[in-house]
Amino acid sequence: MGRVSGKVAFVTGAARGQGRSHAVRLAEEGADIIAVDLCANLDSIGYPLAAPEDLDETARLVEKTGQAVVTAQADVRDAGQLRAALDSGLAEFGRLDIVVAQAGVAGMKGAPPLQAWCDVINTNLVGTINAIQVALPHLGSGASIIATGSTAALMDTAKKDNPGADPGGMAYIHSKRGIAHYVHDLATELAPLGIRANAIHPTNTNTPMLQSEPMYRSFRPDLENPTRADAEPVFGVQQAMRIPYVEPADISNAVLWLASDEARYVTGMQLRVDAGGYLKWYDYQQ
Repeated sequence: MGRVSGKVAFVTGAARGQGRSHAVRLAEEGADIIAVDLCANLDSIGYPLAAPEDLDETARLVEKTGQAVVTAQADVRDAGQLRAALDSGLAEFGRLDIVVAQAGVAGMKGAPPLQAWCDVINTNLVGTINAIQVALPHLGSGASIIATGSTAALMDTAKKDNPGADPGGMAYIHSKRGIAHYVHDLATELAPLGIRANAIHPTNTNTPMLQSEPMYRSFRPDLENPTRADAEPVFGVQQAMRIPYVEPADISNAVLWLASDEARYVTGMQLRVDAGGYLKWYDYQQ
């Protein structure tokens, strides 16, 4: 028996990166998966997003574990599309136990800048709320909601001396702060119903979002055309441990724990998987 055997998980942003990793990890431990992704680019985001064949690959990897999967191309900015995607999964599986609101984009160096702001807020914050709220009517006692924040949400950016110091980048930080507050208040309201809600805050994670030209330029503004080799030594500024980034599997293991009955009394948590990044910003407070 796996740690989430017999459960059904709804995962957004599932075509690649962290979302794919979460879907596959949950499947490895016995969950069936409803996997959703936009599978299209956004003009204001300066790196390619997932394609339909990426979502197909996620489905193949889930099926390889022996679990079932239903996929749908849907835009998290549109609650109607998400509801239709979820309904197709419910028609197949008949239940919902886990929500992983993972879909997100980084708008650093996005253009036009104000459109980047809007697309990031609508994807990361509104999209997370949409995913959770279309799921709420189908959740019962024992269900687990997990939203992806970011260590960026916890940083003091008053001086804007950070890699996200432009409208798209600040929208990323703001959206992740909004998720943290939303999950806190949601968890408070759901606790009497036996439904848990938690946020995970990763640091730099080795995904296509991080390994992208706009992110390299954000970390190395001193260079005109920085490469991965130029940026990776600077990635370490985000962590206290001496690493440039964590891997998607590191976040997926935390997702699995929060989804499982091992965390049955854990709710309202702001769980940092950040290699000590938070420690670089704040002193200890009781």
